[in-house]
Amino acid sequence: MEQNPNTEGIPVGFLVKSLLFSYILTAVLLAILAFLLYKLGLDEKTVSVAIIAIYVAGTLFGGFVTGKKMRNRRFLWGLLMGTLYFLVLALVSLAVGKGNIQMGTSFFTTLALCAGGGMLGGMVS
Repeated sequence: MEQNPNTEGIPVGFLVKSLLFSYILTAVLLAILAFLLYKLGLDEKTVSVAIIAIYVAGTLFGGFVTGKKMRNRRFLWGLLMGTLYFLVLALVSLAVGKGNIQMGTSFFTTLALCAGGGMLGGMVS
């Protein structure tokens, strides 16, 4: 039986590709930030703001790409993309930190920023 590409459902392969592209963008931007930190000796507050901006840029890009592909309910696909981005980020942090993850306000703020960035990317696509 041949499947119709326009059928409803969650395109897992495409979401994984979009996540991968989002993380590649994040890695490039974090490498640039590390270089700037090395060369300019940026303070902690500036680096924290830049990291948040990089997370939002990565999820905005992922939400935009996902919204372009899906064409309907773009904001929901972008929200899903941003949430998946955050979940992978949290799981990697949990694995690297050996189970020591803090569920404070910064955890939920980062979740809201990633989900909101993805949603915004989906809306503007």
